[in-house]
Amino acid sequence: MTPPNRDDEACPSCGAEAARVFHEVERVPVHCCQLIPTREAALKVPMGRLRLTFCNRCGLIRNSAFDPALIDYDVSYEDDQAFSPRFREFATSVAQRLIDDYELRGKDVLEIGCGGGYFLTLLADLGENRAIGIDPACAPERRTQGSSAEIRYIEEFYSAAHRDLPCDLIACRHTLEHLPEVRQFVQTIRESIGDRDDPLVFFEVPDVARVLDEFAFWDFYYEHCSYFSLGSLARLFRACDFGILRLEKEFDDQYLLLDARPRATAPAKTAANEGEDDLEQLARSVRRFQEQVPATIERWRERLQALQRDQRRAVLWGAGSKAVGMFTALGEGCDIEYVVDINPRKTGMYLAGTGQEIVAPEFLQTCSPDLVVVMNPIYLDEISTQLRELGLSPEVIAL
Repeated sequence: MTPPNRDDEACPSCGAEAARVFHEVERVPVHCCQLIPTREAALKVPMGRLRLTFCNRCGLIRNSAFDPALIDYDVSYEDDQAFSPRFREFATSVAQRLIDDYELRGKDVLEIGCGGGYFLTLLADLGENRAIGIDPACAPERRTQGSSAEIRYIEEFYSAAHRDLPCDLIACRHTLEHLPEVRQFVQTIRESIGDRDDPLVFFEVPDVARVLDEFAFWDFYYEHCSYFSLGSLARLFRACDFGILRLEKEFDDQYLLLDARPRATAPAKTAANEGEDDLEQLARSVRRFQEQVPATIERWRERLQALQRDQRRAVLWGAGSKAVGMFTALGEGCDIEYVVDINPRKTGMYLAGTGQEIVAPEFLQTCSPDLVVVMNPIYLDEISTQLRELGLSPEVIAL
């Protein structure tokens, strides 16, 4: 289906009236990370629509068909990556950097969208800080155990009602991309700080430039309704009266990390960072994505169907949003039964929309795959090591 040329809704980041539509999928699962206990339930999950638009003024990419009424971040939402040694190393290094760079010891730290509390606990333990986590899905059974730090959880969405909470640091990791009204959200944080001169703001989001340049169609999915590049993220925060202290790519350039303070109290050197002037490059990347992705999807479909014809078995490794996005785009005819994940809470559950069973790595000793498709290349070495330890030697490729 060829999408229309433009969407006339105002950009929620900069207010521009017209945005270019460049990618559209009629039916996608509205949730990718909920724990679904039966295949029947997985096949009946609510569906939404992707209609991705690109704002030529600020660079925000968003799903203009997103309906927040379809979203329910309840306690069955499970996106914990901390079972991976590689991810734990990264998260620990980020927490330690923040503590060291900004002398966050014995302070009050607040995390918006804290999930099970893994990163929040790192901030509390490594800096001996007092911590508050805000998340509607931070149920007691999901919280990080084993910490002696003073940590309090608030099972709510963040709002202006939380403006009086003590905070020397406001952290928000992998939450902004889930929100449609991005400027309103960042402005709420800025207003909650008011005239206090000390609070540091730290945000972490996926980098959409990588997704576009790698034609990674599996990284566009319903839960993520707002996508940022270095430039579009910086422009949003500057428009909300923040001075940017640090802006960079991390985690093999998959994530964007931003440190900021209110503009009036930030150091004078808050001019544009390297990579912020990216509007022309983003526009080119959007065009190439639109042109190339249909053929990219077809190549993957043909490859997996060829395996089936040769009676060779493939599995995907990583039962999260990427796998849901992959199977949704490929559609019927790609007969993959299992998706592997190291998170034990996912074992025995089923993938939203297409119903593949989620299995632990040890299960592969039984099914003996010929091909393992690693959904995130940053975990390739880690996964290859696990396969060798299981006595398996399939072909392993990473997206």
